[in-house]
Amino acid sequence: MFDIKIKELGEGDAFIALPYFQQSVFWSEFKTRHGWKLKKFEIAWTFTEELPSEIQGCHNKENQKANTFSKTENICVLVRSFAKGLFSMAYVPLYPSLPFKCTDEDKLNNAIDGEGIAVIDESPVTAETQTIEFAALLNETGLALKPYLPSNTICVRFDPAVEFSDPEIRDNFNMGLKLVSFADGLKVRKTKVDIQPPDSTRVWLKGTEEEILGAMKNKWRYNINLAARKDVQIEKITGKDVKLSEKLDIFYDLYRITAERDGIAIHPKSYYEDLLVTSARELSEKADIPEINLYLAKHEEDYLGAIITLFCKDEGVYLYGCSSNLKRNLMPNFLLQWTAMKDAKAFGCPYYDLYGMPPTDDENHPMHGLYLFKTGFGGQNFHRMGSVDVRLKPVYKLATAGENFRAFWHKKVLKKIRGR
Repeated sequence: MFDIKIKELGEGDAFIALPYFQQSVFWSEFKTRHGWKLKKFEIAWTFTEELPSEIQGCHNKENQKANTFSKTENICVLVRSFAKGLFSMAYVPLYPSLPFKCTDEDKLNNAIDGEGIAVIDESPVTAETQTIEFAALLNETGLALKPYLPSNTICVRFDPAVEFSDPEIRDNFNMGLKLVSFADGLKVRKTKVDIQPPDSTRVWLKGTEEEILGAMKNKWRYNINLAARKDVQIEKITGKDVKLSEKLDIFYDLYRITAERDGIAIHPKSYYEDLLVTSARELSEKADIPEINLYLAKHEEDYLGAIITLFCKDEGVYLYGCSSNLKRNLMPNFLLQWTAMKDAKAFGCPYYDLYGMPPTDDENHPMHGLYLFKTGFGGQNFHRMGSVDVRLKPVYKLATAGENFRAFWHKKVLKKIRGR
Protein backbone atom coordinates (compact mmCIF):
# COMPACT_ATOMS: atom_id res chain seq x y z
CA MET A 1 0.00 0.00 0.00
CA PHE A 2 2.95 2.34 0.73
CA ASP A 3 6.37 2.52 -0.86
CA ILE A 4 8.63 3.73 1.97
CA LYS A 5 12.20 4.92 1.50
CA ILE A 6 14.37 5.70 4.54
CA LYS A 7 17.65 7.55 4.75
CA GLU A 8 19.53 7.82 8.05
CA LEU A 9 20.82 11.36 8.55
CA GLY A 10 24.23 12.27 9.92
CA GLU A 11 25.56 15.30 11.73
CA GLY A 12 26.18 17.29 8.56
CA ASP A 13 22.81 16.61 6.96
CA ALA A 14 20.10 19.26 6.92
CA PHE A 15 17.21 18.49 9.26
CA ILE A 16 13.79 20.18 9.12
CA ALA A 17 11.99 19.26 12.33
CA LEU A 18 8.27 18.62 12.61
CA PRO A 19 6.40 21.39 14.50
CA TYR A 20 6.38 19.68 17.92
CA PHE A 21 8.95 20.21 20.64
CA GLN A 22 9.26 16.43 21.14
CA GLN A 23 10.53 16.21 17.54
CA SER A 24 13.06 19.04 17.89
CA VAL A 25 16.76 18.21 17.78
CA PHE A 26 17.13 20.24 21.00
CA TRP A 27 14.71 18.01 22.92
CA SER A 28 15.99 14.79 21.36
CA GLU A 29 19.61 15.58 22.18
CA PHE A 30 18.59 16.54 25.70
CA LYS A 31 16.99 13.09 26.09
CA THR A 32 20.24 11.43 24.94
CA ARG A 33 21.88 12.73 28.10
CA HIS A 34 19.24 10.93 30.16
CA GLY A 35 19.21 7.36 28.92
CA TRP A 36 18.15 7.54 25.27
CA LYS A 37 20.03 7.33 21.96
CA LEU A 38 19.04 9.49 18.99
CA LYS A 39 18.69 8.48 15.36
CA LYS A 40 17.54 10.95 12.70
CA PHE A 41 15.89 9.91 9.47
CA GLU A 42 14.42 11.21 6.28
CA ILE A 43 11.28 9.21 5.54
CA ALA A 44 9.63 9.39 2.13
CA TRP A 45 6.47 7.44 1.42
CA THR A 46 4.24 7.10 -1.61
CA PHE A 47 0.73 5.69 -1.58
CA THR A 48 0.95 3.06 -4.30
CA GLU A 49 -2.72 2.19 -4.78
CA GLU A 50 -5.43 4.18 -6.46
CA LEU A 51 -6.50 7.04 -4.25
CA PRO A 52 -9.98 6.56 -2.75
CA SER A 53 -12.56 8.62 -4.64
CA GLU A 54 -13.27 10.94 -1.72
CA ILE A 55 -9.57 11.78 -1.42
CA GLN A 56 -8.87 12.46 -5.08
CA GLY A 57 -8.62 16.16 -5.77
CA CYS A 58 -8.41 17.26 -2.12
CA HIS A 59 -4.60 17.52 -2.09
CA ASN A 60 -2.05 19.71 -3.75
CA LYS A 61 -1.68 18.54 -7.36
CA GLU A 62 2.10 18.96 -7.11
CA ASN A 63 2.16 16.03 -4.68
CA GLN A 64 0.08 13.80 -6.93
CA LYS A 65 1.64 11.80 -9.72
CA ALA A 66 -0.19 9.05 -11.57
CA ASN A 67 -3.04 9.23 -9.06
CA THR A 68 -0.75 8.69 -6.06
CA PHE A 69 0.09 10.79 -3.03
CA SER A 70 3.53 11.17 -1.43
CA LYS A 71 5.17 12.90 1.52
CA THR A 72 8.74 13.39 2.75
CA GLU A 73 9.57 14.34 6.36
CA ASN A 74 12.48 14.35 8.79
CA ILE A 75 11.96 12.60 12.12
CA CYS A 76 13.80 11.97 15.37
CA VAL A 77 13.71 8.42 16.72
CA LEU A 78 14.77 7.74 20.31
CA VAL A 79 16.08 4.30 21.30
CA ARG A 80 16.40 3.00 24.83
CA SER A 81 17.74 -0.21 26.33
CA PHE A 82 15.78 -2.00 29.08
CA ALA A 83 16.17 -4.98 31.41
CA LYS A 84 19.94 -4.52 31.69
CA GLY A 85 20.36 -4.46 27.93
CA LEU A 86 18.20 -7.52 27.23
CA PHE A 87 16.00 -5.60 24.82
CA SER A 88 15.49 -2.13 23.35
CA MET A 89 12.54 -0.01 22.30
CA ALA A 90 12.43 2.67 19.60
CA TYR A 91 10.18 5.63 20.27
CA VAL A 92 8.84 8.09 17.66
CA PRO A 93 6.97 11.04 19.22
CA LEU A 94 4.27 12.92 17.29
CA TYR A 95 4.62 10.95 14.07
CA PRO A 96 3.07 10.00 11.71
CA SER A 97 0.02 12.09 10.93
CA LEU A 98 -2.91 10.79 8.90
CA PRO A 99 -1.87 10.15 5.29
CA PHE A 100 -4.68 12.27 3.82
CA LYS A 101 -6.03 15.66 4.80
CA CYS A 102 -9.39 15.54 6.57
CA THR A 103 -12.38 17.63 5.56
CA ASP A 104 -12.54 20.79 7.66
CA GLU A 105 -14.49 20.13 10.86
CA ASP A 106 -16.64 23.26 10.50
CA LYS A 107 -17.57 22.11 7.01
CA LEU A 108 -18.53 18.70 8.38
CA ASN A 109 -20.62 20.27 11.13
CA ASN A 110 -22.56 22.22 8.50
CA ALA A 111 -22.84 19.35 6.01
CA ILE A 112 -26.46 18.66 6.90
CA ASP A 113 -29.14 21.35 6.94
CA GLY A 114 -32.02 21.61 9.41
CA GLU A 115 -34.16 19.21 7.37
CA GLY A 116 -31.49 16.50 7.25
CA ILE A 117 -30.43 17.18 3.66
CA ALA A 118 -26.76 17.09 2.66
CA VAL A 119 -25.53 20.51 1.56
CA ILE A 120 -22.00 19.58 0.40
CA ASP A 121 -21.39 17.77 -2.87
CA GLU A 122 -18.35 15.72 -1.84
CA SER A 123 -17.68 12.67 0.30
CA PRO A 124 -16.14 13.80 3.59
CA VAL A 125 -12.63 12.68 4.49
CA THR A 126 -12.24 11.89 8.21
CA ALA A 127 -9.83 9.88 10.32
CA GLU A 128 -12.30 7.00 10.24
CA THR A 129 -12.42 6.90 6.44
CA GLN A 130 -8.68 6.26 6.29
CA THR A 131 -8.25 3.78 9.16
CA ILE A 132 -7.11 1.03 6.79
CA GLU A 133 -4.51 3.27 5.16
CA PHE A 134 -3.26 4.65 8.49
CA ALA A 135 -2.87 1.17 10.02
CA ALA A 136 -0.84 0.14 6.97
CA LEU A 137 1.30 3.29 7.18
CA LEU A 138 2.13 2.60 10.83
CA ASN A 139 2.89 -1.07 10.15
CA GLU A 140 5.05 -0.47 7.09
CA THR A 141 6.94 2.46 8.64
CA GLY A 142 7.79 0.44 11.74
CA LEU A 143 9.03 -2.49 9.67
CA ALA A 144 11.00 -0.16 7.38
CA LEU A 145 12.80 1.32 10.39
CA LYS A 146 13.76 -2.11 11.77
CA PRO A 147 17.06 -2.54 9.84
CA TYR A 148 18.33 0.78 11.25
CA LEU A 149 17.65 -0.15 14.88
CA PRO A 150 19.53 -2.36 17.38
CA SER A 151 18.96 -6.06 16.70
CA ASN A 152 17.25 -6.51 20.10
CA THR A 153 14.58 -3.85 19.43
CA ILE A 154 11.23 -5.42 20.33
CA CYS A 155 8.99 -2.69 18.91
CA VAL A 156 8.73 0.75 17.42
CA ARG A 157 6.42 2.84 19.59
CA PHE A 158 4.69 5.72 17.85
CA ASP A 159 2.78 8.60 19.40
CA PRO A 160 0.96 9.64 16.20
CA ALA A 161 0.10 13.27 15.50
CA VAL A 162 -3.59 12.44 15.11
CA GLU A 163 -6.05 14.60 17.07
CA PHE A 164 -9.77 14.46 17.76
CA SER A 165 -12.11 17.04 19.26
CA ASP A 166 -14.10 14.34 21.10
CA PRO A 167 -12.62 11.47 23.17
CA GLU A 168 -15.42 9.12 22.14
CA ILE A 169 -14.57 9.60 18.45
CA ARG A 170 -10.91 8.98 19.34
CA ASP A 171 -11.79 5.76 21.17
CA ASN A 172 -13.89 4.56 18.22
CA PHE A 173 -10.98 5.27 15.88
CA ASN A 174 -8.61 3.28 18.10
CA MET A 175 -11.07 0.40 18.12
CA GLY A 176 -11.25 0.54 14.33
CA LEU A 177 -7.44 0.48 14.17
CA LYS A 178 -7.44 -2.62 16.36
CA LEU A 179 -9.98 -4.38 14.16
CA VAL A 180 -8.15 -3.49 10.93
CA SER A 181 -4.82 -4.65 12.38
CA PHE A 182 -6.34 -7.98 13.40
CA ALA A 183 -8.17 -8.51 10.10
CA ASP A 184 -5.15 -7.64 7.95
CA GLY A 185 -2.60 -9.48 10.09
CA LEU A 186 -0.65 -6.30 10.91
CA LYS A 187 1.83 -5.96 13.77
CA VAL A 188 0.14 -2.78 15.08
CA ARG A 189 -0.92 -2.82 18.73
CA LYS A 190 -2.50 -0.02 20.80
CA THR A 191 -0.62 0.17 24.10
CA LYS A 192 -2.16 0.35 27.55
CA VAL A 193 0.59 2.75 28.64
CA ASP A 194 0.90 6.12 26.85
CA ILE A 195 4.17 8.05 26.80
CA GLN A 196 2.81 11.48 25.85
CA PRO A 197 -0.39 12.62 27.59
CA PRO A 198 -3.09 11.98 24.96
CA ASP A 199 -5.63 14.46 26.37
CA SER A 200 -4.97 18.16 26.86
CA THR A 201 -6.25 21.67 26.27
CA ARG A 202 -4.75 24.62 24.38
CA VAL A 203 -5.27 28.27 25.28
CA TRP A 204 -4.99 30.27 22.05
CA LEU A 205 -2.90 33.42 22.44
CA LYS A 206 -3.73 35.36 19.26
CA GLY A 207 -6.13 37.79 20.95
CA THR A 208 -5.40 40.57 23.43
CA GLU A 209 -4.77 39.77 27.07
CA GLU A 210 -8.27 41.04 27.83
CA GLU A 211 -9.73 38.68 25.23
CA ILE A 212 -7.76 35.71 26.60
CA LEU A 213 -8.92 36.50 30.13
CA GLY A 214 -12.47 36.97 28.86
CA ALA A 215 -12.53 33.39 27.56
CA MET A 216 -11.73 32.03 31.04
CA LYS A 217 -14.32 31.06 33.60
CA ASN A 218 -15.26 33.89 35.97
CA LYS A 219 -13.79 32.07 38.96
CA TRP A 220 -10.44 31.71 37.17
CA ARG A 221 -10.21 35.44 36.48
CA TYR A 222 -11.18 36.07 40.10
CA ASN A 223 -8.49 33.70 41.39
CA ILE A 224 -5.82 35.33 39.23
CA ASN A 225 -6.76 38.74 40.58
CA LEU A 226 -7.01 37.38 44.13
CA ALA A 227 -3.44 36.07 44.04
CA ALA A 228 -2.21 39.42 42.72
CA ARG A 229 -4.18 41.39 45.34
CA LYS A 230 -2.81 39.19 48.12
CA ASP A 231 0.70 40.06 46.90
CA VAL A 232 1.70 36.66 45.57
CA GLN A 233 4.96 37.31 43.70
CA ILE A 234 6.06 35.39 40.60
CA GLU A 235 9.79 34.91 39.98
CA LYS A 236 11.01 33.93 36.51
CA ILE A 237 14.27 31.96 36.43
CA THR A 238 16.33 30.97 33.39
CA GLY A 239 19.29 28.64 33.10
CA LYS A 240 21.75 31.56 33.26
CA ASP A 241 20.38 32.99 36.50
CA VAL A 242 23.09 33.38 39.16
CA LYS A 243 20.69 31.92 41.75
CA LEU A 244 19.67 28.96 39.59
CA SER A 245 20.95 26.30 42.01
CA GLU A 246 19.14 27.88 44.96
CA LYS A 247 15.89 28.28 43.01
CA LEU A 248 16.08 24.72 41.68
CA ASP A 249 16.39 23.46 45.25
CA ILE A 250 13.14 25.28 46.07
CA PHE A 251 11.46 23.86 42.97
CA TYR A 252 12.64 20.34 43.75
CA ASP A 253 11.50 20.51 47.38
CA LEU A 254 8.05 21.53 46.14
CA TYR A 255 8.09 18.78 43.53
CA ARG A 256 8.88 16.13 46.15
CA ILE A 257 5.94 17.36 48.23
CA THR A 258 3.69 17.10 45.19
CA ALA A 259 5.02 13.66 44.24
CA GLU A 260 4.32 12.37 47.75
CA ARG A 261 0.85 13.97 47.82
CA ASP A 262 -0.24 12.82 44.35
CA GLY A 263 1.73 9.59 43.98
CA ILE A 264 3.72 10.60 40.89
CA ALA A 265 7.28 9.89 39.79
CA ILE A 266 9.79 12.68 39.19
CA HIS A 267 13.21 12.91 37.55
CA PRO A 268 16.41 13.68 39.49
CA LYS A 269 17.05 17.38 40.06
CA SER A 270 19.93 17.24 37.57
CA TYR A 271 17.41 16.50 34.78
CA TYR A 272 15.61 19.84 35.23
CA GLU A 273 18.88 21.71 35.73
CA ASP A 274 20.26 20.30 32.47
CA LEU A 275 17.10 21.35 30.62
CA LEU A 276 17.26 24.93 31.86
CA VAL A 277 21.03 25.37 31.48
CA THR A 278 21.18 23.89 27.99
CA SER A 279 18.36 26.10 26.74
CA ALA A 280 19.94 29.26 28.16
CA ARG A 281 23.39 28.41 26.80
CA GLU A 282 22.20 27.64 23.27
CA LEU A 283 19.89 30.67 23.18
CA SER A 284 22.84 32.88 24.12
CA GLU A 285 24.58 31.48 21.04
CA LYS A 286 21.58 32.59 18.91
CA ALA A 287 20.44 29.02 18.29
CA ASP A 288 16.85 28.50 17.18
CA ILE A 289 15.83 26.33 20.10
CA PRO A 290 13.06 26.43 22.73
CA GLU A 291 13.25 28.78 25.69
CA ILE A 292 12.88 26.96 29.01
CA ASN A 293 11.80 28.93 32.09
CA LEU A 294 11.20 28.17 35.74
CA TYR A 295 8.48 30.19 37.50
CA LEU A 296 8.17 30.31 41.29
CA ALA A 297 5.21 31.68 43.26
CA LYS A 298 6.13 33.29 46.58
CA HIS A 299 4.16 34.94 49.38
CA GLU A 300 6.16 36.67 52.09
CA GLU A 301 8.84 34.06 52.93
CA ASP A 302 6.93 31.04 51.67
CA TYR A 303 7.27 29.46 48.23
CA LEU A 304 3.86 28.13 47.24
CA GLY A 305 4.22 26.66 43.75
CA ALA A 306 6.38 26.33 40.66
CA ILE A 307 6.12 25.46 36.99
CA ILE A 308 8.59 24.82 34.16
CA THR A 309 7.55 25.93 30.67
CA LEU A 310 8.79 25.63 27.11
CA PHE A 311 8.31 28.37 24.49
CA CYS A 312 9.06 28.07 20.77
CA LYS A 313 7.67 29.47 17.53
CA ASP A 314 5.22 26.57 17.17
CA GLU A 315 3.85 26.23 20.70
CA GLY A 316 4.07 27.13 24.35
CA VAL A 317 3.91 24.18 26.77
CA TYR A 318 3.47 23.76 30.52
CA LEU A 319 5.92 20.91 31.13
CA TYR A 320 6.12 20.39 34.89
CA GLY A 321 4.35 21.80 37.92
CA CYS A 322 4.23 21.46 41.68
CA SER A 323 2.80 23.15 44.76
CA SER A 324 3.17 23.24 48.52
CA ASN A 325 0.50 22.50 51.09
CA LEU A 326 0.72 26.08 52.42
CA LYS A 327 -1.60 29.01 51.71
CA ARG A 328 -3.51 27.26 48.98
CA ASN A 329 -6.30 29.78 49.55
CA LEU A 330 -4.09 32.42 47.88
CA MET A 331 -4.51 30.65 44.51
CA PRO A 332 -0.83 30.89 43.45
CA ASN A 333 -1.14 28.32 40.65
CA PHE A 334 -3.67 30.46 38.79
CA LEU A 335 -1.30 33.42 38.75
CA LEU A 336 1.62 31.17 37.79
CA GLN A 337 -0.19 29.92 34.71
CA TRP A 338 -1.47 33.35 33.70
CA THR A 339 2.04 34.82 33.98
CA ALA A 340 3.41 32.02 31.78
CA MET A 341 0.62 32.54 29.24
CA LYS A 342 1.43 36.24 28.97
CA ASP A 343 5.12 35.46 28.49
CA ALA A 344 4.30 32.80 25.88
CA LYS A 345 2.22 35.35 24.00
CA ALA A 346 5.07 37.89 24.15
CA PHE A 347 7.47 35.21 22.88
CA GLY A 348 5.23 34.63 19.85
CA CYS A 349 3.75 31.24 20.71
CA PRO A 350 0.41 30.68 18.94
CA TYR A 351 -1.02 28.79 21.91
CA TYR A 352 -0.24 27.55 25.41
CA ASP A 353 -0.66 23.80 25.92
CA LEU A 354 -1.52 22.82 29.50
CA TYR A 355 -0.20 19.35 28.60
CA GLY A 356 -2.18 16.54 30.11
CA MET A 357 -5.53 16.04 31.84
CA PRO A 358 -8.35 13.47 32.14
CA PRO A 359 -10.26 12.96 28.88
CA THR A 360 -13.70 13.98 30.17
CA ASP A 361 -15.48 15.91 32.91
CA ASP A 362 -16.09 12.79 34.97
CA GLU A 363 -16.59 13.55 38.67
CA ASN A 364 -15.54 9.99 39.53
CA HIS A 365 -12.16 10.31 37.82
CA PRO A 366 -9.37 10.46 40.43
CA MET A 367 -7.92 13.53 38.69
CA HIS A 368 -11.20 15.35 38.10
CA GLY A 369 -9.82 18.39 39.92
CA LEU A 370 -7.00 18.63 37.37
CA TYR A 371 -9.55 18.59 34.55
CA LEU A 372 -11.49 21.44 36.16
CA PHE A 373 -8.32 23.47 36.77
CA LYS A 374 -6.94 23.21 33.25
CA THR A 375 -10.18 23.60 31.32
CA GLY A 376 -11.15 26.69 33.32
CA PHE A 377 -8.55 28.75 31.44
CA GLY A 378 -10.79 28.79 28.37
CA GLY A 379 -8.75 26.54 26.10
CA GLN A 380 -9.77 24.16 23.34
CA ASN A 381 -9.66 20.50 24.37
CA PHE A 382 -8.04 17.96 22.07
CA HIS A 383 -7.49 14.22 22.26
CA ARG A 384 -4.65 12.36 20.56
CA MET A 385 -4.88 8.63 19.96
CA GLY A 386 -2.08 7.73 22.38
CA SER A 387 0.85 5.35 21.91
CA VAL A 388 0.81 2.60 19.29
CA ASP A 389 3.40 -0.15 18.88
CA VAL A 390 4.61 -2.00 15.81
CA ARG A 391 5.81 -5.33 17.15
CA LEU A 392 9.21 -6.52 15.91
CA LYS A 393 10.07 -9.46 18.20
CA PRO A 394 8.06 -12.32 19.77
CA VAL A 395 9.38 -11.31 23.22
CA TYR A 396 7.31 -8.11 22.83
CA LYS A 397 4.30 -9.76 24.51
CA LEU A 398 6.32 -10.70 27.60
CA ALA A 399 7.95 -7.28 27.86
CA THR A 400 4.71 -5.34 27.53
CA ALA A 401 3.01 -7.63 30.05
CA GLY A 402 5.68 -6.55 32.53
CA GLU A 403 5.20 -2.91 31.55
CA ASN A 404 1.44 -3.17 32.04
CA PHE A 405 1.84 -4.83 35.45
CA ARG A 406 4.26 -2.12 36.56
CA ALA A 407 1.81 0.61 35.51
CA PHE A 408 -1.06 -1.18 37.30
CA TRP A 409 1.02 -1.56 40.46
CA HIS A 410 2.03 2.10 40.63
CA LYS A 411 -1.21 3.70 39.42
CA LYS A 412 -3.73 1.44 41.15
CA VAL A 413 -2.28 -0.68 43.94
CA LEU A 414 0.23 1.73 45.53
CA LYS A 415 -2.16 4.68 45.29
CA LYS A 416 -4.88 2.66 47.00
CA ILE A 417 -2.45 1.51 49.72
CA ARG A 418 -1.50 5.16 50.30
CA GLY A 419 -5.13 6.20 50.46
CA ARG A 420 -5.35 8.08 47.17
